[in-house]
Amino acid sequence: MIRSFDGTTPRVAESAYVDEAAVVVGDVVLESGASVWPNATLRGDSGRIVVGERANVQDNAVLHEDAVLEAEATVGHAAVVHAATVGEGALVGMNAVVLDDARVGEEAIVGAGSVVTEGTRIDPRTLAVGTPAESKTDLGDAKARAPAEHYAGLGARYEETSERVD
Repeated sequence: MIRSFDGTTPRVAESAYVDEAAVVVGDVVLESGASVWPNATLRGDSGRIVVGERANVQDNAVLHEDAVLEAEATVGHAAVVHAATVGEGALVGMNAVVLDDARVGEEAIVGAGSVVTEGTRIDPRTLAVGTPAESKTDLGDAKARAPAEHYAGLGARYEETSERVD
């Protein structure tokens, strides 16, 4: 569902995919190739949410209040990004939480279930885990962008081949 709020309508690129079971409300920008999956909620009622090119927000994830996903970032199933920035090619694992004014660096990975507390900076190309999340290891040339590549293609396939059958 894509709907306006308080006179502001989401801006969705023609090549972006939004599942019909997702909720995208208010001041939200979805750039080309971005995808938003079933039951994800992007609630732009208290600040702009930006989902960059080929970035993806997976099932049951929540973005709220000035959340930014840079190009090819991934927010995993049931994760929360609140008033924070996820850098280019970075991955926020399943059930992880990234809180206000935090920044996940380029191609970094926040491990599943981890909590990035307010104002925390996760260095580029590192793995951060725990509660609170701490950088544990350098990822070198790991493929943090791989999910973004997969989901960009999958979004296009859904757009072309899926149909409601109820």
